[in-house]
Amino acid sequence: MDTSKLKKFAQHARRSLIEQVSNKLKLVLAQDSAARRESAETVKKLEKQIQAHGREPVIEKVAYIWFNRFCALRFMDVNRYTRIGVVSPAEGQFQPEILAEAKMGHIDEGMVNDAARQKIFALLDGKTPSQNPQAEAYRLLVVAICNYWHASMPFMFERIADFTELLMPEDLLSDNSILSLTVSANKSAPIISPVHR
Repeated sequence: MDTSKLKKFAQHARRSLIEQVSNKLKLVLAQDSAARRESAETVKKLEKQIQAHGREPVIEKVAYIWFNRFCALRFMDVNRYTRIGVVSPAEGQFQPEILAEAKMGHIDEGMVNDAARQKIFALLDGKTPSQNPQAEAYRLLVVAICNYWHASMPFMFERIADFTELLMPEDLLSDNSILSLTVSANKSAPIISPVHR
C-alpha cells in the first residue's frame, strides 16, 4: 500500500495547524482582544499554561488535539458513525454536510444544544453581525459535535470549554483548509485514523 500521500498530508497538516494555532494565539493574547473581553478566565488559564510549559509546547499540543479531532471526525463520517457528515461534504457538494443542513434549517437537537442552535441560526439568518457568518456557524457546530462525542469517547473528544476552543484554526471552509486537505487525502488513500499520544 502506498502511504506517501498520507505522510505528505500529515507533515503538511502539522505545519499548517501549528502556524494557524500560533497566529490565533497572537490574536487571543493581544491586549484588546475580543477573547479577553468575552472569555477572560479562559485566557488566564491559557496564560498559566504558557507560563508553566512554554509557548511552543502549548501551540504544538493544541495543534495536535485539533489534528486528532478532525481526523477522528473524518474517519467517523466515512464509516457512517455520524448520521451526517461533520467534516465531509455530501456527494457532489463542497461544504461540510452539517453546515449545508444547518443553512436549510436542520440541526440535530440531540447533538447540538438549544443555545448553540440559536446562535448558529442567528448567524446564518444574518441576525447576528459577523464578517464570516458561515465560518463562525460552522465552528460552533464543530465544537458542539466534539462535546457531544465526549460522552462516549472522552479520550478523543475532551470537552471543549477551554483554550483549545479559543485556538481552533480559523480557516475550516476554504479549498486549502485543513479539513479540505483531510478529505482529499482520504479519497485515494486509507482512511486516516487519529493518533493516541
